[in-house]
Amino acid sequence: MARILVAEDNAAVREFVERSLAHFGHTVVSVGDGGAALSCLNHEQFDLLITDIVMPVMDGIALALKASSVAPDMPVLMMTGYAHERQRAYNLQELIADVLDKPFSLEDLNTAVNRILSKHNPSAS
Repeated sequence: MARILVAEDNAAVREFVERSLAHFGHTVVSVGDGGAALSCLNHEQFDLLITDIVMPVMDGIALALKASSVAPDMPVLMMTGYAHERQRAYNLQELIADVLDKPFSLEDLNTAVNRILSKHNPSAS
């Protein structure tokens, strides 16, 4: 299973994602903002970054850009509740594997994660 970093400022969403991924056997590290996520990326290795787009300290777009230089082979899955932010993510198709619209289900999350991991790291899924 994969080692996944989750960056989400909403505690309820962060906990849902963390528990869901752990339920499917993944190891999860979760943080409340992009700055904390970047710090984790500078000190640990992950198979996948799941990040909200709109967050304090550093938004998910800026985090994806910085993550691409720290861990260029690590895929990024974005989450957003804002349609206009989804378009910003699609403008960075080289960096972002997919975008999940909030609210999403456990099945939506698991499907997206498995698809991305299978494509980027077949041994992790």
